Amino acid sequence: KELLKLLALLEKYKEEKTRTATVRFSDDKDGVLPVKTFLEYLECEKDVVNVKKISEEEYVALGSFFFWKCLHGESSTEDMCHTLESAGLSPQLLLSLLLSVWLSKEKDILDKPQSVCCLHTMLSLLSKMKVAIDETWDSQSVSPWWQQMRTACIQSENNGAALLSAHVGHSIAAQISNSMTEKKFSQTVSGADSEALTDSWEALSLDMEYWKLLLKQLEDCLLLQTLLHSKASTPASKVSSLQAEPLPRLSVKKLLEGGKGGIADSVAKWIFKQDFSPEVLKLASKERDAENPDEPKEGINRGLLEASEVEMTLGAIPDLLHLAYKQFPCSLELDVLHAHCCWEYVVQWNKDPEEARFFVRSIEHLKHILNAHVQNGIALMMWNTFLVKRFSAATYLMDKVGKSPKDRLCRRDVGMSDTAMTSFLGSCLDLLQTLMEADVSRDEMQAPVLDTEDAWLTVEGPISIVELALEQKHVHYPLVEHHSVLCSVLYAVMRFSLKTVKPLSLFDSKGKNAFFKDLTSIQLLPSGEMDPNFISVRQQFLLKVVSAAVQAQHSVMKDRESSEEAPTTPFGKDQDWPVLAVDLAHHLQVSEDVVRRHYVGELYNYGADHLGEEAILQVQDKEVLASQLLVLTGQRLAHALLHTQTREGMELLARLPPTLCTWLRAMNPQDLQNTEVPIATTAKLVNKVIELLPENHGQYSLALHLIEAVEAISLPSL
Repeated sequence: KELLKLLALLEKYKEEKTRTATVRFSDDKDGVLPVKTFLEYLECEKDVVNVKKISEEEYVALGSFFFWKCLHGESSTEDMCHTLESAGLSPQLLLSLLLSVWLSKEKDILDKPQSVCCLHTMLSLLSKMKVAIDETWDSQSVSPWWQQMRTACIQSENNGAALLSAHVGHSIAAQISNSMTEKKFSQTVSGADSEALTDSWEALSLDMEYWKLLLKQLEDCLLLQTLLHSKASTPASKVSSLQAEPLPRLSVKKLLEGGKGGIADSVAKWIFKQDFSPEVLKLASKERDAENPDEPKEGINRGLLEASEVEMTLGAIPDLLHLAYKQFPCSLELDVLHAHCCWEYVVQWNKDPEEARFFVRSIEHLKHILNAHVQNGIALMMWNTFLVKRFSAATYLMDKVGKSPKDRLCRRDVGMSDTAMTSFLGSCLDLLQTLMEADVSRDEMQAPVLDTEDAWLTVEGPISIVELALEQKHVHYPLVEHHSVLCSVLYAVMRFSLKTVKPLSLFDSKGKNAFFKDLTSIQLLPSGEMDPNFISVRQQFLLKVVSAAVQAQHSVMKDRESSEEAPTTPFGKDQDWPVLAVDLAHHLQVSEDVVRRHYVGELYNYGADHLGEEAILQVQDKEVLASQLLVLTGQRLAHALLHTQTREGMELLARLPPTLCTWLRAMNPQDLQNTEVPIATTAKLVNKVIELLPENHGQYSLALHLIEAVEAISLPSL
């Protein structure tokens, strides 16, 4: 079973590696070395032949000259070993040369499985040479001979070849240890010798444990390398130069020196290159739960359906990810992986802030982190390391120009274009909101315990991102909220290209002083009643945002009607601005109902009566709203009767009550954004107004007259 697993793993590794393999020319002659070169590589001292200090390529060439044909079964291994030994080359040197060839010719080795048998023969012969393995070696220690071989495997970046040679080494080491034990056993006469026997068993177990550990590490490394070789089959619409940079190859040594987060970090770098959605990571982990009988059936089916959709573009990636999760249940735990991905994306975005999608993707990964302690720490580190500086620069720039700044100024002060800055502010808002949610949730859950797989307990190196995240302090919630209000203001100004808005003018001196301070610090924030002048400026701003949002929504709907495809905003998924404006009103001490009423009015203004009717339900003071809508109805009728200048219209106007005529003439239909609303729709609006107005209201009779007028217009003239 183990053998089949190994073969399957090597096959996958080979497949993925051949996709990314470099070109090799057919005239590369392995095992051929001119005499002059051969002699230049060697030096002789007394009866011992050594290799001079030569480059790695030359070392491999020398090794190939000695061993390549033997590894292919084309020449006698015994003769070669005997010749080299009698020539005065030490077994340690020969082992080093043999491994350098084996580990560097991975492609040929994987293509010729019989070479493993040849390696076994050769390694057995080398191990039996004098001074290879010292028989009197302290049985409780590790044999330097095998340690030399293990070190070579640990350092190799050709994991397939390293794993095969480690299996061969392990097998021969076990044989030799067993034969030495038997030899000692046969000599056992007294009790003293039986102690020696137990010693040798300890030695056996110690060296064997090292081999077993190495085999597990190499297998893990091979799987990881296979995953990192794999690519999604559909090319991305736009691949950044940052994503095109090749990934460094892995070795056990690199992983052992990469710190606790090294494994997740290498996978995150690969995910960044592939740029697939965080959902794929979740999906790959869920496949292991598919056999769980407790799960509801629909969930599984939906998961499988998504999986089949994913497979069309991702090929074997979900399966490989699934295997990697099983192999690394701690290092690639989903929260850990999302945290590393989140960090990788924001690091890459920081290199090129024009790639706004990287920051958007980073926030997606951040939102996928389930543990609030980790989420809080990562978000706070992102804010402090990459965002607050640019955020403050954007604030001061926008405050200085008093509107959404031009592209040139954005590039100069914030280091990105105006469109990238809009997206940046939207993502900052997402981050601050996530930070607030995490701050609330973290009290309800434990911080995670970061475990490591048994095979990787000796990992050393830099502290991991998740460990750093867990060291972060609690944020001061009101201060984060204060920043999120400012961020919403900035985002709205950029999103709708608003004019005559100085964002900082919406805040008093306390409010301004608290900005851009450490989010974990306690700052003096505005409290109590705000100066009415501030409230007035804030209200004007919010109404401006609502108007701009409805206008944008209306133009999108118009575009949809004219073209079948919906236009995509350059800013990714857009906010629900009217809802956000009401939320901001709450924080800015502006009447939320004023904002809601304005929203309803704007919807009717643009002729989106069906949406207006829905929005009315949210309004508290319906009487004031009815008065506002009455004016809008008057504007619509004034346009229909006075501005179209038709004979029927004039005749109809003459039949209306004088007070109504005077009132209609006072209306200014130029304020209407949509004058093509059908009269039947306006009739519904008048009925709505009457429904909302109390009978004792001063304008109730006017509304009743309007019903007559609308009915008269809608009836065809006789």
